[in-house]
Amino acid sequence: MSEQFYSDARLYDRLFPGGEQAVDFYRTEADRQGGSVLELGSGTGHKLIPIASDGHPCMGLELSPDMLAEAQRKADERGVEVQWVQGDMREFDLGRTFDLVFIAANSLLHVHETEDLVDCFRSVRKHLAPGARLIFDVFNPSVRMLAQADGVRRRRDALSFVDPDRGVVHVDVAETYDAAAQVTRGRWYFSTDSEVDFSVTPLEIRSIFPQELPLLLSLGGLRVDERFGDWSRAQFTADATLQLYVCAPDWTR
Repeated sequence: MSEQFYSDARLYDRLFPGGEQAVDFYRTEADRQGGSVLELGSGTGHKLIPIASDGHPCMGLELSPDMLAEAQRKADERGVEVQWVQGDMREFDLGRTFDLVFIAANSLLHVHETEDLVDCFRSVRKHLAPGARLIFDVFNPSVRMLAQADGVRRRRDALSFVDPDRGVVHVDVAETYDAAAQVTRGRWYFSTDSEVDFSVTPLEIRSIFPQELPLLLSLGGLRVDERFGDWSRAQFTADATLQLYVCAPDWTR
């Protein structure tokens, strides 16, 4: 239900242009691990291209062909070599291992079913070289915010951006929360003053609560080495907006 949201890669990049703290964090972790890097849900290469520019052999796995095409264009523009592969993070076999695997920017939350999340972690484990790590970030669900997902369309001024062809683009979002599935189901409306709702796209994102993740990782053959609440590596607390995990294979399983 979210494929359409990622069918316009340049629109996506204008909608989410920042994230430099996350880029810096993952670049540092790639340097710390050394060697090869795999990103799952690599999008338009916002994080992986800088890592590749630091000299790491990199591969990006991405489901959306439009996002892959834009990632290739951006890598070519910067003169950076990255191997881009179309695939599904729920289950994959790339025939090799990596020194770092990472899943950034809530990409893991596009996997909604518990069985698929476990399959994803099992696939990751098979691709981890000795001493390798899996690192990923997802938001820390806020019960208050989930309760406010009432289906009402509201303007999100903080998401407004400038399109070189259309001018200022405004973003409205209407969301409901399916508590049984732990999935927020939204519709995103993109408009300009002269072109109302030129794009309307669904976006569905799962919430994974802090007590769930260690169990899911364990079922996937991984253990939690560290958990942080922000990009400065501060301790995870109840009011943290971010869940940032550093994991390794659990060879006892």
